[in-house]
Amino acid sequence: MTQYVHMFSDGDRDQKDLLGGKGANLAEMVKLGLPVPPGFTITTEACRAYLTVGKVPPEVRVEVTQRLRDVEDLIGRTLGDSEEPLLLSVRSGAKFSMPGMMETVLNVGLNDDTVHSLAAFAGDERFAWDSYRRLIQMFGKTVLDIDSEHFSDILEAHKVAAGVTADVELSADHLKQVVADFKQVVERETGSPFPQTPRRQVDMAIEAVFRSWNTERARLYRRRERIADDLGTAVNVQAMVFGNLGETSGTGVCFTRDPSSGHSGVYGDYLPNAQGEDVVAGIRNTLALTDLQERDPAAYKELRTAMRRLETHYRDLCDIEFTIERGTLWMLQTRVGKRTAGAAFRIATQLVDEQLITMNEALERVTGEQLGQLLFPQFDKDAERIHIATGMGASPGAAVGGVAFDNASAVARQESGLPVILVRRETSPEDLPGMIAAAGVLTARGGKTSHAAVVARGMGKCAVVGAEDLVVDVAAKEIRVGEHVIHEGDTIAIDGKTGEVFLGDVSVVDSPVMTYISEGVEAAVAHLDDEETRELVEAVHRLLTHADEVRRLRVRANADTGEDAQRARDRGAEGIGLCRTEHQFLGERRTQIERVVLAKDDTERDAALAELLPEQIGDFIDLLTAMDGLPTTIRLIDPPLHEFLPDLTDLSVAVALADERGETGEEVERNRALLEAVRATHESNPMLGLRGVRLGLKIPGLFALQIRAIAEAVVRLRAEGKDPQPEIMVPLIGSNRELVIVRRQAEEILAEVSEVTGQTLDIPIGCMIELPRAALTANRIAQTADFFSFGTNDLTQTTWGFSRDDVETAFFPKYLENGVLTISPFETLDALGVGELVKIGIEKGRSTKPGLKAGVCGEHGGDPESIHFFNAAGLDYVSCSPFRVPVARLEAGRAVVLTDEVGTR
Repeated sequence: MTQYVHMFSDGDRDQKDLLGGKGANLAEMVKLGLPVPPGFTITTEACRAYLTVGKVPPEVRVEVTQRLRDVEDLIGRTLGDSEEPLLLSVRSGAKFSMPGMMETVLNVGLNDDTVHSLAAFAGDERFAWDSYRRLIQMFGKTVLDIDSEHFSDILEAHKVAAGVTADVELSADHLKQVVADFKQVVERETGSPFPQTPRRQVDMAIEAVFRSWNTERARLYRRRERIADDLGTAVNVQAMVFGNLGETSGTGVCFTRDPSSGHSGVYGDYLPNAQGEDVVAGIRNTLALTDLQERDPAAYKELRTAMRRLETHYRDLCDIEFTIERGTLWMLQTRVGKRTAGAAFRIATQLVDEQLITMNEALERVTGEQLGQLLFPQFDKDAERIHIATGMGASPGAAVGGVAFDNASAVARQESGLPVILVRRETSPEDLPGMIAAAGVLTARGGKTSHAAVVARGMGKCAVVGAEDLVVDVAAKEIRVGEHVIHEGDTIAIDGKTGEVFLGDVSVVDSPVMTYISEGVEAAVAHLDDEETRELVEAVHRLLTHADEVRRLRVRANADTGEDAQRARDRGAEGIGLCRTEHQFLGERRTQIERVVLAKDDTERDAALAELLPEQIGDFIDLLTAMDGLPTTIRLIDPPLHEFLPDLTDLSVAVALADERGETGEEVERNRALLEAVRATHESNPMLGLRGVRLGLKIPGLFALQIRAIAEAVVRLRAEGKDPQPEIMVPLIGSNRELVIVRRQAEEILAEVSEVTGQTLDIPIGCMIELPRAALTANRIAQTADFFSFGTNDLTQTTWGFSRDDVETAFFPKYLENGVLTISPFETLDALGVGELVKIGIEKGRSTKPGLKAGVCGEHGGDPESIHFFNAAGLDYVSCSPFRVPVARLEAGRAVVLTDEVGTR
């Protein structure tokens, strides 16, 4: 039989699939001998069974009873006891950390009788009634689905009536009345009284945690973080320990290193006389962890010892929750902590220097996404700015945008293409849609471990928390600070490193990491007087250098001009994987293409093409000069013909108006000729029509122009002592015969230029694989091709039958919401479908030509997850936009160390 419930002492940290992250780590802390309140974990298997049949398996209830008795024996208290009642926490705990996304219920087991027993046991009547108040409030919201505003409004009203501002200032008598009012809310909203049976509370809370796996915010978070929907959550049931038993009690969250900067030291928040949710909610501003040293030196010393043990054991930054109950320390949770991008790089290299991890392991600890965040601009320190407040910098970055006070406003602004800063007194899990839409998050309350700080760090969003000078009036939709009143939509700027808040826009400059990428480490650190930033640049340099040393995949860039190519080379590109030559025919040259299309005969067409030749030679000289000595793949013209011609509707209107007015002249006749040509070439679905190799075969001389221009550019550059290395790539091949025709034409032109110049032109000629048929017949195409480049953008469109420009806004949101897709296949490669075609194409191509070079030139070449797939599939290189080259370099190295390839080559 399946065992659904395990005591903490039965598991370890390697069982996250079964016990969830929280349960596995609680088990690990028990193994280490740390003081953990006794408890048990209900497995993710039980959750999946619940989600499948809609009810908790009966075996779970039986096993819960057995494990509950074990907990009672360990702690010496009994659930529902009239003298020493056991109270429980019921918490979610999925395999992957989802901070604030699912549910927790504390103080389970309290009722109208045990509240008096708890008061007598604790010797504190106020504490007992406050605990009961918290239970009804959390249980009502989480288990009974009652709007939390009903409870918070009552609580606020009682504080106003009592003349106090904080919950802790309410007396026992006040709290008794709060409890009575809360119970009335429960009965009014549900039609039933608050459940008084402790065991029924336990069962209902467990089921509620299972249900919370599929709340809207949990699904939204999983989609954003790309966590599978079928994992389910575990449930951790644990004996309660209390941080709200007076000034010798408290609760806190700490980190073994600063999650914002990565520095080693004492970091965290502590609240005396409080329960854990008070810290995370950010409702009360916290004390620094160092304040605990003065308040309770013994507990502080024990905590520091536990922190050191955990960091040494996990060999990483640990995020720890703890409670002190009348001087006794209890460890409630630990996990490998979320961190900012900068902290990730610093911590990884610090742990190498401390000889806790290897450089390969350090490379595993950072991601391309984090490196990408470090490349974004930051505020110009010399720019004029209006400083209005300072809070705590919780997640670094520079964010500028219009103020939004709620989810709807933030999402609407973001969807209209405008940047937004979400401003709240404090955030809660319900604010997730607004946080996703926002460029940055600003709160008036909370510390570095508040919900806003933790979630923003996990998302890589800029965040400033605890800006106490801000008076945030959500109802009036305004912020008041000093003499300033800021309304919704007004622009503010926040600095997630310094915690500063500015009124209006603030100009930005390149980040130090971007300066390093472009100019090298010495130039980047030469003028830095900030030791923390210098450490960051050097950490990035060490890890990116190591990635370059171990990676197998080469990294090229997609660039169409010499300027773009130079930018790519500055960022470490090892060649050009895609030059889209059609971009060289736009602008002023568009009329020249029109002349080619309108030509009445070969002579007129050849003359028009001849005019383009010098310009094309110049284009390729610029490109090949920038990439001197490096392979440069030049794709022959690809897009459909209509992109070079006027719009059919616009032309039809212009000609009709001219006819109606009786207008004549050269312009009118030209428009009539253009209209006739556009109508002749008009297609219902041009992306699947006359484009790529088809266009080159239909219009004589078009491909020949480009091939000759490439050859002439090579000859001229060689005469200057340069080493141009072009590769000619034919787009949209579906049949080997198409490539045979183009190759024969290309070889004739290259031979002709060679004969005239006396130079040997051995230029590789290959093709794109961007149609399913090309992948399936790659063994035939490889007979003619010198190389393959997978155009995964079009391969995705033709495999799925999606038109990218149409579907991403038309129905992708609904597909993502319904789980048909977890992410757009245009962002991350569809490994099961498109990826399988890539693997087939590689395998078949190399079965014909074992040494066949193969790369990818779609934007998937810069996507971290896709890069790992391409590495495993055996591609030789990836190509991406210049900005993403450093990300691709890092991820190509990570792809090797994460598959244990290092040391095997």
